[in-house]
Amino acid sequence: MLTRFSILLLLLLGTFSLPTLAQDSVSLEVFNSTRLEYNRQGMWVLGSWALLNLLIGTIRGFQTRGQVQAFHQMNAYWNLVNLGIAGYGLWQARQGSLALNFWEVLNAQQQIEKVLLFNAALDVAYLSFGFFLIEKGRRLEKDSWIGFGKSILLQGAFLLLFDGILVMFQQELGIELLEWAKSIRPE
Repeated sequence: MLTRFSILLLLLLGTFSLPTLAQDSVSLEVFNSTRLEYNRQGMWVLGSWALLNLLIGTIRGFQTRGQVQAFHQMNAYWNLVNLGIAGYGLWQARQGSLALNFWEVLNAQQQIEKVLLFNAALDVAYLSFGFFLIEKGRRLEKDSWIGFGKSILLQGAFLLLFDGILVMFQQELGIELLEWAKSIRPE
């Protein structure tokens, strides 16, 4: 039986199969297409994670009590938002134009990097809040707070890993885009 971690690992490893650019004969359309494909595949990973958590969280939320119930309920609630983000991200990736000039491609590339870095900072805040809820729940003997905190830790850790992987891919692509621009510049 696959555990949650095994499924997550399989989904994240699928991210590593994202397309890479060949150094020769690359065009702006290829850079932009690759950027959009990274976003699309990232949103599929996020959406799969969200659906898995919604399914398990909803079922286990009705089957359990106390901390465990709160953990699963928060996973389901949290991933309603993740599913919405993934859906919007997939829609947005489909709207992306391949006929952009260099500055538009560079701007789009830098924007996604900024969004991912901002998200990574939020992920650290989620982790801090999860620890806070667990500690506060222990002091006040509130099982639901402890369960919610554990869920937020799990979700924050997943999102930090997810955003970290995506930012690595996007930053690499951004570097390749700038190198490509230097190679075509007349001397």
